[in-house]
Amino acid sequence: MSKISSFLEPIDYAVVIGYLLVLIAFGYYISFVKNKKSEDESIFLAGNTLGWGSIGLNMWGTNVGPSMLIASASVGFTTGIVAGNFAWYAFIFILLLAVVFSPRYLGAKVLTLPEFMGKRFGDSTRNILAWYTLITILISWLSLTLFAGGVLVKQLLDMPMYLSVIIMVVLSGFFAAAGGLKAIAYTNVFQMLLLIAVSLLLVVMGVNKAGGLEHIYNSTPGSYWNLLLPADDKNYPWLAILLGYPIMGVWFWCTDQSMVQSILGAKNLKQGQLGANFIGWLKILDVPLFILPGIVCFVLFPNLKNPDEAYMTMVTQLFPAGLRGLIIVVLIAALISTIGSALNSLSTVFTMDVYVKNHKPNATNKEIVKIGRLVTLFGSLLAILITLAIDSIKGLNLFDIFQSVLGFIAPPMSVVFLFGVLWNKTTTRAANLVLTLGTIISLGTGVLYLWVFPNGTYNWPHFLLLSFYIFVGLSIMTYLITITDKAGQKDHQTLLRINPAAKPDKQVKILWVILTLVMIALYVIFNGH
Repeated sequence: MSKISSFLEPIDYAVVIGYLLVLIAFGYYISFVKNKKSEDESIFLAGNTLGWGSIGLNMWGTNVGPSMLIASASVGFTTGIVAGNFAWYAFIFILLLAVVFSPRYLGAKVLTLPEFMGKRFGDSTRNILAWYTLITILISWLSLTLFAGGVLVKQLLDMPMYLSVIIMVVLSGFFAAAGGLKAIAYTNVFQMLLLIAVSLLLVVMGVNKAGGLEHIYNSTPGSYWNLLLPADDKNYPWLAILLGYPIMGVWFWCTDQSMVQSILGAKNLKQGQLGANFIGWLKILDVPLFILPGIVCFVLFPNLKNPDEAYMTMVTQLFPAGLRGLIIVVLIAALISTIGSALNSLSTVFTMDVYVKNHKPNATNKEIVKIGRLVTLFGSLLAILITLAIDSIKGLNLFDIFQSVLGFIAPPMSVVFLFGVLWNKTTTRAANLVLTLGTIISLGTGVLYLWVFPNGTYNWPHFLLLSFYIFVGLSIMTYLITITDKAGQKDHQTLLRINPAAKPDKQVKILWVILTLVMIALYVIFNGH
């Protein structure tokens, strides 16, 4: 098949350039003409006003993005719906967020999760979590998104990855400088709705062109429609998913600030728990909207050499000229928004939680701005290097690269939060050692697995099983340190106990029971093929 870039016409490039120019102009207007208000307005002024609908949509919007579209279509092309476990199996950990973590987070009246853990274990843990947050932002939100953006630009312009990545960073920085990042923030809801609508249109057009769902089903291997694959399956054996995904699920849904932020802003606990239930329903849509296009691509274009091109191949082959350009520019703009926001978060966390808090509490605004810009520059350079390292990973498609990297980030946070919330005796020393030594062990294993002794060349367990083994090892470490820590730990019953009046009410329970039954039914339907 010809390169994706060869299917783009002048009108597509005109739409791309025009859309970007409009965003820059709009951002300039918002930043320098219309918005002369104080820049000191707190992002938390709207705290505790979110209803269940806003919570669910905000969480789904944070979770869904161009990276997911491209990566999900890639894994759908190669393995079918088995990757749907990362969406459907998640309901258990979203339930855990609703009934175990949310009552304690909201009861503690905190704005951030590091603040909660600071109340639980002290300032030392909060400081370590600031550095852990920096690592997480740098790898999971910045470098992986930059990698997906680089893959997209590489496909569109047919250029080396390093140039694609540099272009994405420069574009993000340029938009931020021109005020365009604010424009993207203002139009982000529209762009997200457009991405979802495009995916739906892509599925409908693809299914029709392929001859209908029945023909698609008959034209693909039976295993493409199973959520649970045999234990000897090389891609996603059922045991690896059963044991390994929970580690990632607890970290992502229960301890990641970006995901939990909407719950922290709930009007009350009931709205937070209903919002969590809503995101559980919305996650059902991930399979038909994001993974199915890859399966349809497998039927329509079985000779596609690079599965990572599945989504853009569908776009360029099925959509008319002009619309292709619109979809491409929305993907690029949303990626730039995520990259720019990640750079901003990286700069903010380091400047305020590390530099100002620990090194120069009396820093002037000019000094803070200077440090913030230096961190943004250094973070950009570091992210480029990490992204190029990710690009050097062999033997994995885009989705697997995302999940394997996240799988090695997750264990330390999952252990600390689970023990910190569920076991009152857990000590500060245990938490801090797991967050420091445990992170070195977990990320070190990931470096060995992905680069030094790459899987495929060397016989490793599945990366999800590795994540599970690291979790078990860190859990044992936490238990042993706690029971031998003579300094002990002050009582946290007040912080960790759930007020009986705050337990889920009847409506919340009924909705979670219904969702659980639906998910069980889906797992029964999508197995045995």
